[in-house]
This record gives sequence, C-alpha cells and structure tokens, in this order.
Amino acid sequence: MEIGSRDNNNRGAMSQINVTPLVDVMLVLLIIFMVTAPMMQQGVQVNLPKAQAKALNPQEESVVVSIDSSSRIFINSSEIPSGELKPKLSAMFESRTKKEVFLKADRTVPYGEVVKAMAEIKGAGIERLGMITEPSQGK
Repeated sequence: MEIGSRDNNNRGAMSQINVTPLVDVMLVLLIIFMVTAPMMQQGVQVNLPKAQAKALNPQEESVVVSIDSSSRIFINSSEIPSGELKPKLSAMFESRTKKEVFLKADRTVPYGEVVKAMAEIKGAGIERLGMITEPSQGK
C-alpha cells in the first residue's frame, strides 16, 4: 500500500470545506440587495439640470460681462454705465487670484462695441477672457 493512498478501512475526516453552497447563498443575497437598494433611496424627487461643465470654485464666482442688443453693458446682472467697465473690473479683481472674465454679447451688437469691451476688460488687468456662445445647430 502507498503512503498517500486511502483504503476503505482507514477513513479519515475530510478537512476540506465545500464552498458551493456558500457561493450560492452569497449570489442570492447579492441579487436581493441589488434589487432592493434603489427602493431604499429617500428624499425629494427633483429633475436636475444637465450640463457638461466642471464645478466652480466656491470661493470665487465667475464674472460674466454681457452686452445686450441695445449695447448696454452688464457685469453679471447689474448694469454698468458707459466707460465704467474698466474701473469696476479693476476694483473687483484686485484681491482675486484667478483673473478670468467671460464675455457674452448679443449677435446684433456691432463688432466694434464688442472689441471695445474686450479692450477695456484686458485693460483692467484680466489675464483670461472667454467668449460665451450658443452651440450651433447640426445640419
């Protein structure tokens, strides 16, 4: 008789664990939790807006300079008198680290007015100037 072989007279206890029932139970529990987890969410149902943008830095809001169809200039939502854009922006950005402004102009505004506003923005020490446009419709 060989050393590692067993015969019918010498039955020892098996030291291996049968993991098949354990895996079956775990799979059933996993399926149950996957089905019930969406039902356990609580709160108010809200339709969130969809956007593909990065989150803004909460300490510094972005500044949007707008020019409407009658060539009035706005910083965010407050109207600025003609010629006051450069001093207002200089005062706003003297303590900010991120000197960035977004320019939004109506399509009917003459090109010269937009360039004049861009020159005043750059003259106020703004390092980055972004243009806001609407996405074009695909053909």
